[in-house]
Amino acid sequence: MHASTVRSLLVRGMLAGLIAGLFAFAVAYVVGEPPVNGSIAVEEAQAAQEAPAAHGAHSGHGGDAAAEPAEEEEGISRSAQSTFGLATGVLVYGVALGGIASLAFSFALGRVGRFSARATAALTAAAAFTTVYLVPFLKYPATPPAVGNPDTIGKRTTLFFLMILLSVLLGVAAVIAGRRLAPRLGNWNATLAAGGGFVVVTAIAFAVLPDNTDAVAAGFPAALLWEFRVASLAVQVVMWAVFGIVFGVLAQKALAARTAAADTKAELGAPAAG
Repeated sequence: MHASTVRSLLVRGMLAGLIAGLFAFAVAYVVGEPPVNGSIAVEEAQAAQEAPAAHGAHSGHGGDAAAEPAEEEEGISRSAQSTFGLATGVLVYGVALGGIASLAFSFALGRVGRFSARATAALTAAAAFTTVYLVPFLKYPATPPAVGNPDTIGKRTTLFFLMILLSVLLGVAAVIAGRRLAPRLGNWNATLAAGGGFVVVTAIAFAVLPDNTDAVAAGFPAALLWEFRVASLAVQVVMWAVFGIVFGVLAQKALAARTAAADTKAELGAPAAG
């Protein structure tokens, strides 16, 4: 594929990611913010219960307790975090992943089967959602803020990104294996074999990698945790579904326009060549 075509698809992918981010932000605000607010309320209630015990433990120090600095005020208000901050994060995330997915689309187009641009975009979005989010989510589900042990957040973050990297590499390996098996097994059987291999190796990785045993504090409401995780999954589903649809339309039009321009140029050059 020509470099100018890839560049054009990259721009359209980022635009599609921005549009998908807008839809994802709407879902995150409507569905995701209530469980986040609920988890913050649980944290504040637990802190209020622990405060009297901590005060009693330090009461024997007399003036030292009174001299303790007051808790610092929050730098950014919760309303700003749930609106402007959330929108900024989701939109930047959407644009970045849209650009990366468009490059993956440019590579996959015509190499994974005789699919149209729209179908290839849908397959690319589905594969990206599965490898980048769904598989890591099944191993290390999302948790509300300030729920897990803060001392192990670095370890938990490392494990999560390691699972993303492993999932993406296994997905790429599955695609390569499917292409190599297709001449011998046929497209359908090769796809089933590659997909089955991906599932088996992923299951082995799930068993080998350690669990996040302290990701959720004891006593945290299970219903609130479930609500947050469903909301997190819904945000990703909406983002990748909208991206697949919008980018498919944009890519189809871009490729059709370039094909028409190339045909016109060839027709105009034919008499001169003759």
